[in-house]
Amino acid sequence: MEKDIYTLGIESSCDETSVAIVKNGREVLSNVIDTQIPIHEKYGGVVPEIASRNHIEAISRVMKKALKDADIKLEQIDAITPTYGPGLVGALLVGVSYAKALAFAQNIPLVGVNHIQGHIAANYITYPELKPPFLCVMMSGGNTQIIHVKDYTKFEVLRKNS
Repeated sequence: MEKDIYTLGIESSCDETSVAIVKNGREVLSNVIDTQIPIHEKYGGVVPEIASRNHIEAISRVMKKALKDADIKLEQIDAITPTYGPGLVGALLVGVSYAKALAFAQNIPLVGVNHIQGHIAANYITYPELKPPFLCVMMSGGNTQIIHVKDYTKFEVLRKNS
């Protein structure tokens, strides 16, 4: 019997701090999201500096809740996977720095995740039987692309908005 693999994912590319625990790449054990929508509404959009400061305040609490909700201890985590881009630079720096420090302190491998490729990979959770090749329409934050997913790590952008 193979050992289960537990991944701690950190997403901080814009105005939400999110940490998820995923088992074997397909089963979400927890997904905790701390949204900043009410904070930014009064400005009519996301203010990058305010977003990054709020990530700093939220990230540790969100991570601890994700572990608790998944009933997993940090020592059981096999990889830490922060979003490294694209996104707001300050917000991304909070998530990546937190992930690097956590990975270093716990001696856990760190694997950066491209935000756009993360959207594609989310399909594997929604559709566990899904395997490449397939076509994917990806829409995120004003970014729309039609992507030919050739393999798990090989992609061809067929069309994107300009």
